[in-house]
Amino acid sequence: MASKHLSACTTVLVGKKASIDGSTMIARNDDTFLPLTPQRFYVEPANDHQEGEWASNQNGFKAPLPKKAYRYSLTPNVEVDKEGVYAESGFNEKNVAMSATESVYGNERALAFDPLVKDGLAEDSLQSMVLPYIDSARDGVKYLGDLIKKYGSPEGNGVLFSDKHEVWYMEIVTGHHWVAQRIPDDAYAIAANQVAIQQVDFKDSDNFMYSDGIQKFVKKYHLNTDKEGFNFRHIFGTDNEKDRHYNTPRVWFGQKYLNPEIEQSPTSSDLPFICHTDHKISVEDVEYILG
Repeated sequence: MASKHLSACTTVLVGKKASIDGSTMIARNDDTFLPLTPQRFYVEPANDHQEGEWASNQNGFKAPLPKKAYRYSLTPNVEVDKEGVYAESGFNEKNVAMSATESVYGNERALAFDPLVKDGLAEDSLQSMVLPYIDSARDGVKYLGDLIKKYGSPEGNGVLFSDKHEVWYMEIVTGHHWVAQRIPDDAYAIAANQVAIQQVDFKDSDNFMYSDGIQKFVKKYHLNTDKEGFNFRHIFGTDNEKDRHYNTPRVWFGQKYLNPEIEQSPTSSDLPFICHTDHKISVEDVEYILG
């Protein structure tokens, strides 16, 4: 399993009609084990004749690379010479943004039937394997989903995508299963190291994408404890003291800041994923939530 450099990440996603200037926004912070970690910014040039394969320094993952790659930026949070690229976040030349190291955790019951893949596609390789090859946020979800189907995942990850029009949040929770939800244009969402997506509408392809066979998988192994619906958080997520101490309070804080009129418990297991506020959200609002 790939080593984890990030000890706490909070994600904020904002639809274009919910933002103050009509822009889509995705943002994520991370807390490292070191008190001061200088941020590095790199730009990888476009390449129309790329050859070779990608090889992870973390878990031995290897995969061939497409011949054509778009220009993209990256913000590695490691010593590149020692630990590999670990790109984390950036934009490509098609104005698609991606952030890929929001750790989430599937529950033991689900993982027992679809274990993590030790040498699968881990967070240190996610952006480098996806961002140079996609034309939209929606395309990013599809592209990454195909990679997870082929190579598997060694860990749970929340992955953020945005372009000029759409914002998507994807949660990979077992070796091969995932769900992604489009954030409505007039809404925002906050996630914090815990499975966040709730009810999945499998008939709504405009707003949901998911791994092949996920419904059959859940039915076969009797993973859905709810009488109705398909609550992804309930089926695949965790709900323990660590979550209530460490994760849900961060979501609660962001929602309380944007919706002070709503009364909720910081330790609630049912904080909503998709939220609406009666005012427009600014970059400064997002900065404050992540500060």
